[in-house]
Amino acid sequence: MAVYREPISKKCKSLGISPAVLGYTQKKETRRKFGAGSNTRKKLSEYGLQLKEKQKLRFIYGVLEKQFYSYYEIAVKEDGVTGENLIALLESRLDNVVYRMNMALTRREARQLVGHGHFTVNGKRVDVPSYRVKAGDVVALREKSRKSVKFEQIMDMTHGRTGPAWLEINREGRSATVVRKPLREELDFEIQENLVIELYSK
Repeated sequence: MAVYREPISKKCKSLGISPAVLGYTQKKETRRKFGAGSNTRKKLSEYGLQLKEKQKLRFIYGVLEKQFYSYYEIAVKEDGVTGENLIALLESRLDNVVYRMNMALTRREARQLVGHGHFTVNGKRVDVPSYRVKAGDVVALREKSRKSVKFEQIMDMTHGRTGPAWLEINREGRSATVVRKPLREELDFEIQENLVIELYSK
């Protein structure tokens, strides 16, 4: 798992993204700092723009460089648009699915919860955050974890949140079924993935 020692808000500001993208609530007085015009005092080179988009994706999903590049290699070999394939691979990570089904407040928390073995895929316990789910898979909170105060608090705090169309969420059953492959337009943040592909294609 990627470990970022820099404060979340500071890292978000440097990448020009809102902490809300990661599931963090911003304080009112700091919200204006993360607008579209942030971090534009210095004009970036083409390489700088490409690098920034790659760093943004890595930071959002908490993926180390070696693993991120392996996703790129898989995306290149798959049919379709490489950038869209890359996004689908990242969205299909088990930790991201847990976050998107509103069983964690942030992707970072989702990684920890998956690592601690709180979730199952098709009835089998899986504790690997990078595990790739596919259409038809059912991700669920383990029976032993359902009475946990931690998850009761998460359910209360995520009440009213909706999930992506590629997930069929069953809040009462503390589970979600992967209906299909995630689509690029269903992201909950802005990214120019084509710049990442250009960077690796050199």
